[in-house]
Amino acid sequence: MKVAFTTPAVPSAGTIVVAVSEDRVLTPHAQQLDQLTSGALTRAMENSRFKGKKKETLTILAPAGVDLARILLVGLGKTDALNHLLAQELGGEILAAVNSSGEEKITIFIDAPGSEKISSFDFSVHLAYGLKLRSYRFDRYKTKEKEDQKPSVKEVLISTEDVSAAEKALEPLCAVAEGVFEARSLANEPANIIYPETLAEQAQALSALGVDVEILGEEDMKALGMGALLGVGQGSERESKLVIMQWKGNPDDQDGPLAFLGKGVTFDTGGISIKPSAGMEDMKWDMGGSAVVVGLMKALAGRKAKANVVGVIGCVENMPSGSAQRPGDIVTSLSGQTIEVLNTDAEGRLVLADALWYTQDRFKPRFMIDLATLTGAIIISLGAEYAGLFSNNDRLAEELTAAGKAVNEPLWRLPLGEAYDKELDADQADMKNIGAGRGAGSITAACFLQRFVNKVNWAHLDIAGVTWAKKDKSITPKGATGFGVRLLDRFVADYYESK
Repeated sequence: MKVAFTTPAVPSAGTIVVAVSEDRVLTPHAQQLDQLTSGALTRAMENSRFKGKKKETLTILAPAGVDLARILLVGLGKTDALNHLLAQELGGEILAAVNSSGEEKITIFIDAPGSEKISSFDFSVHLAYGLKLRSYRFDRYKTKEKEDQKPSVKEVLISTEDVSAAEKALEPLCAVAEGVFEARSLANEPANIIYPETLAEQAQALSALGVDVEILGEEDMKALGMGALLGVGQGSERESKLVIMQWKGNPDDQDGPLAFLGKGVTFDTGGISIKPSAGMEDMKWDMGGSAVVVGLMKALAGRKAKANVVGVIGCVENMPSGSAQRPGDIVTSLSGQTIEVLNTDAEGRLVLADALWYTQDRFKPRFMIDLATLTGAIIISLGAEYAGLFSNNDRLAEELTAAGKAVNEPLWRLPLGEAYDKELDADQADMKNIGAGRGAGSITAACFLQRFVNKVNWAHLDIAGVTWAKKDKSITPKGATGFGVRLLDRFVADYYESK
């Protein structure tokens, strides 16, 4: 789908979208169209429940007085509350309302009056961004689809007073959207398509954007001593991989790079501690953290971010077999610390343990941020609205929280503490990979990871509840969400990018 800008004018055909504020107040462009149609907009509102509330829509078919197939009224709600997030959501809602209509071209003729939080120009740009984010579909395996379910819209024109400036402003946002799409697609793919080797190949493709990519195989990791990561994948026929991606966008910066790490368990059966069969198909997206890191690196490289960034993903498949890791096995991590594996389904933390130690030791980063679909416990705590945030540094936690709020990918900070950490102490090894009971499972998992950061500033994002959406949202279709790409891109841009 093509999204472009045009100077304000009522089109001669197709579908036009205009806005209405709360209490059925027509915006100036909507008033103009109402006059052209001899009051059709006013009559349609008077004979419906449409009030102009936020994201509310009303379709008028074949209006008299103009050669248009339909007019779509979109509610702005209270205009003094308009901001860039609502503009994005409105863009997504507009596309959802029109995309199965059979119409191929729509023109959005919206002005955003009365708000001090966003100009009409910025409103148009973020409207386009929201349209772009909602346009994502994962349908490559569908060979049959009902005609009324296929998206029909091929081109969207958005009115603005300065077309060239709007196009320029949208470019970096489109690069971020492409990173989001990369993350969504990787997580949506089935596990027979995305497994450690092919996930590494997808990361390798970023070299076309200027990202330096290295891939370590099992022999490389054995030589380094990555017993924790390798133990997880030893039951699979698929070879485990560690992928290192570097974007060097600020050669003059002599400080350590920004480091982002992702859990890449491409399928998680639980291993010998096998999961129940019901719902196990969802475990194809247990590599959601690694998908976000790959998507983030694509976004940063795509918009030429002026920052030095390292992305590291540990790619494994956790399978039961005669060679699989057993409950009770003791492994030696890259750090030299030994781990008693009491539950082979607590595997993501083992992968990240070696990845974290490798990253801090090799790159001496300014900080490390890892993302993982790590615990079901975080879903019990926060549901599907917030990701869990754990950190050993208040400033880092505050910056991440602010960036999440700015893009509506919210984080909720949970505690770390000595009492939780002690639950990991083991009799026969330096630590065990699970806590003592069912309580605080997300916290003890984070405490486990903290043992491998070696005092580097660090944050852990448990994204188990937000990686997958069970229903459509304004800018996120059902399925993999890509949650984290926009958050971390904003975090880098706001706090660590050379201006």
